[in-house]
Amino acid sequence: MKQIFAFLLISLFSCGSSLRADSSLPQQADSAYTTDNFKEAAEIYQHIINEEGSSAELLYNLGNCHYRMGEIGKAILAYERALRIDPTFEDAKINLEFVNEKIADRPGERGTFLGNALDAAANSAKSNTWAWMALICFSLALFGIIAYMFSSTVIIRKIGFFGGFTTILASGCLIYLAYRSANIAGADDIAIITSPSTILSTSPRAPKDRTQEAMLLHEGTKVTILDSVRSTTDSVNSLWYDVEVDNAHRAWINASDIEKI
Repeated sequence: MKQIFAFLLISLFSCGSSLRADSSLPQQADSAYTTDNFKEAAEIYQHIINEEGSSAELLYNLGNCHYRMGEIGKAILAYERALRIDPTFEDAKINLEFVNEKIADRPGERGTFLGNALDAAANSAKSNTWAWMALICFSLALFGIIAYMFSSTVIIRKIGFFGGFTTILASGCLIYLAYRSANIAGADDIAIITSPSTILSTSPRAPKDRTQEAMLLHEGTKVTILDSVRSTTDSVNSLWYDVEVDNAHRAWINASDIEKI
């Protein structure tokens, strides 16, 4: 019985030590980063993300590690993921813009002017923020309707009518922005090339000659996934994505060369 009790005490203290060690992981990662041990810092940040879940700050720190190691594609991927969680994270925006200037490829225009403008507007705040603002506007609209229906004062009835109409429209617009922001955050069709370079193909298999080569792209380039196909070549099964690089370029890329945001 004493042996069992002693074993339980040892196990308890071991678990406590493990918990204390885990709670210090962010400090260990920060310390590794400040001493220029970027590989170790990246591994610790990634471990925390895998075990405890993502946060904008952890992904931002991970992106910084990848950039300092010269892994531009993975740095951009981490910053993009951080902004999915918090589109108002200014440091991540600044670093993403800075690193994007260093990629080798310069794709043309993506999407439409209106669609890009709406995405930019939706990404200026979190979806929850837009939803709360829509709720406030809707509440104000109700007050306006009540004032219009039950007030005997003409000026208050006018304010209630026009104010209620305006805030209902504003509420609808804010709901749309909340919906669009949530869709952007949850989209699984946007990816970043993480291989140093890759040759895209005109068909869902490795190009056999130059006639089957579509284009050469480098790490950090963002692509939109349109379709996917599994292909078998020489008994090797691989997944290929049909991707759109910009409005004028579309080709097939091996799934191992990209990571979804």
